[in-house]
Amino acid sequence: MTKTVYVLNGPNLNLLGTREPEIYGHATLLDVEKLCRDTAGKHGLTVEFHQSNHEGELVDLIQKARAEKAAGLIINPAGYTHTSVAILDALMTMEVPVIEVHISNVHAREPFRRHSYVSRVARAVICGFGVSGYALAIAGLAGMIDSKD
Repeated sequence: MTKTVYVLNGPNLNLLGTREPEIYGHATLLDVEKLCRDTAGKHGLTVEFHQSNHEGELVDLIQKARAEKAAGLIINPAGYTHTSVAILDALMTMEVPVIEVHISNVHAREPFRRHSYVSRVARAVICGFGVSGYALAIAGLAGMIDSKD
């Protein structure tokens, strides 16, 4: 039985490739999705890939991942990283590993970006590797999932 990993992306990540490329690079969200699917396939995983600009929709997707017994969840909450108790509360219900990903090094940016509600429940945080951070997250998550079997 194939194990499914959810990869969730927050607001404005649909603009990857065109929004502040000096910070986020030139890869598009479609490029990120392909990277995630390719990397997951190498680890025997499948991916449910989603992006939303709406906090409640991200909460619904987290709850869906829980209900469908996802093997793990990777989230780039984007701007909601620093503001969303609702996303934190939803993630706290997950019984599988959660990995937080950021494309840029949030610690080298504005001070408000250094606080993350999500980090409180994340098993690991990856930032500053560009979109390659997603591949690192999937590889790390695969190792966590395998160690549970």
